[in-house]
Amino acid sequence: MVSSPVRVLVVEDSATMRAFLLNALEAGGYEVGTARSGFEALKVLQRERFHLIITDINMPDINGLELVRFIRDSPGQRETPLIIVSSDGRDRDRERGLKLGANAYLVKPFRPEELLEAARRCLAESGGCPS
Repeated sequence: MVSSPVRVLVVEDSATMRAFLLNALEAGGYEVGTARSGFEALKVLQRERFHLIITDINMPDINGLELVRFIRDSPGQRETPLIIVSSDGRDRDRERGLKLGANAYLVKPFRPEELLEAARRCLAESGGCPS
């Protein structure tokens, strides 16, 4: 039996960080889609399904925290694991992101291994891996 690839949506406005996340995840065996803003991510999520969503907080139009709120309120995506990546490591920001429904919060900069470990953990905890 062939398992389908795990699909990850990366939402990041910085081209450099988006490329870093894309390369790390693809090297880890994930199939990756990208969006440059929260608004673009909402459009992508209307037509595609993902097993995991990784979002920055500070973005134009809809920020990452608002995106988390929209996803958690959306019946079709409500259970999708979410990882927030942010350069802001203050405890109150981390707590706010997790309270809104993120499954993990990574502070930039981080190593590709840390990202892959967080992705594996979130997917395993949610049962989000396809078989």
